[in-house]
Amino acid sequence: QVQLVESGGGLVQPGGSLRLSCAASGGIFSRDLMGWYRQAPGKQRELVARITSGGSTTYADSVKGRFTISRDNAKNTVYLQMNSLKPEDTAVYYCNSISGGYGYWGQGTQVTVSS
Repeated sequence: QVQLVESGGGLVQPGGSLRLSCAASGGIFSRDLMGWYRQAPGKQRELVARITSGGSTTYADSVKGRFTISRDNAKNTVYLQMNSLKPEDTAVYYCNSISGGYGYWGQGTQVTVSS
């Protein structure tokens, strides 16, 4: 059973930056596909970025060039560095793990971009 705990969300002004962290336990982190998703009010959950065990990354078009996903296998942690934040980035951000063929979710962390 994989457990994921996100942190780092908050309120930031447009143009600002935040770094989200997701600490994983209970699986073999280095082998797992890790991702960040987000869900804004009234909208479906969408993929933001993901990173394979080998370090290959994929990004949603809306965040390319602004967000960076990375992982530290020694710390069992995946990060999402978010720069040049926009009001439309406001959402609950969820960490996701695909481990042993099963999907797991964190509890989510709120990111609000507003002046």
